[in-house]
Amino acid sequence: MKEEEVMKKVVLITGGNKGIGLEVTRIFVQNNFKVIVIARDYNNFEFNENDDVEKIEYDISNIYGIKDLVRTIGNVDILINNAGIMNAIPYDNYSKENMDKIMNINLYAPIEFIIQVSKSMIEVGTGRIVNTASIAGQIGHPDIWYGVSKAGIINATKSFAKLLGPKGIVINAVAPGPVETDMLSIIPEDRKKSIQNSVFTNRFAKAEEVSQTIYWLATNCPEYINGTCIDINNGAFPR
Repeated sequence: MKEEEVMKKVVLITGGNKGIGLEVTRIFVQNNFKVIVIARDYNNFEFNENDDVEKIEYDISNIYGIKDLVRTIGNVDILINNAGIMNAIPYDNYSKENMDKIMNINLYAPIEFIIQVSKSMIEVGTGRIVNTASIAGQIGHPDIWYGVSKAGIINATKSFAKLLGPKGIVINAVAPGPVETDMLSIIPEDRKKSIQNSVFTNRFAKAEEVSQTIYWLATNCPEYINGTCIDINNGAFPR
């Protein structure tokens, strides 16, 4: 292995193969990081032939395998908990299978990744973690369990900051409104129009806008910004 490759910082990105995650992968590759992407498939993934991007095919809804997975990966400098799903299921018709899956992927898996990845960070006394939450975790959502899962990851961010901050780890979250990704197709048209009318620029967020914020939190933000959730909603929910 070349010396410059040894010196590269390692970033682990869940769901880094599409949408916001793909933009996050792209910005870290552009800035000379060693990127490890965890996703369920890599069809048409633009970094399939890139030597700086390691691909691990894994379904993070299997939370019980994450400990062994992280052990095989080794030390990680930056963790980006990005993978997530959203359903369009009425609250009174939610099956236990769907409930378990969305909570596993959106909340339990990110927490397990934090627990396991932070072990090596604690040993070296430094590390950065960024969680992708959502405005849904702040104001509610028609997909009840999506909103609950995102509210949970915001709280987990604050809780882990209290636990890991004294050990040198900076952990924050982002809470975007709707973003121009494949997930946008799940939102009904009338709700899309209502959301667009509530923001200053009458448009949805772009994935690269979210990725730029994630990158800043993961690399350059002051360490005194710890345990926070950065709103990315263009005035839809001013706090």
